[in-house]
Amino acid sequence: MRFIDKEIWDSYYKFCFERNPWDKVISWYYWTYKSEPRPSISDFVQSTEANIIKGFELYTCFSNIVVDKVFLYEDLDEAMNQIRKQINLNETPILPRAKFGYRKGKRSYQDIFSEMDKERIKRVYASEIVHFNFEW
Repeated sequence: MRFIDKEIWDSYYKFCFERNPWDKVISWYYWTYKSEPRPSISDFVQSTEANIIKGFELYTCFSNIVVDKVFLYEDLDEAMNQIRKQINLNETPILPRAKFGYRKGKRSYQDIFSEMDKERIKRVYASEIVHFNFEW
């Protein structure tokens, strides 16, 4: 390993979360533009700003997953319970809601993105979509 001894790396339980890319882009949009005025979400998607969010490359090396488990954000509550059991915690950790409140309304990404936006996100996050079978 480049930064950590293999024995140490192997001794840790390593996990991360991945999120449906279309939903992830909406979240990133509202996090980037917390208040009005905002560009249109389509302008955001078609610019390079929507490509900044890291995903697959954070927990893979040469497209091979290098963590023990990738949980889906959509299954966060159950994932936290599994993590609790895996690392022998007495109770399930409660995560802070650091980004809560910036996204107004909870319309589905299918109701927000144009066909062009959908396809752009599909291209940018193709690895995640294929690996985790994310569907539009």
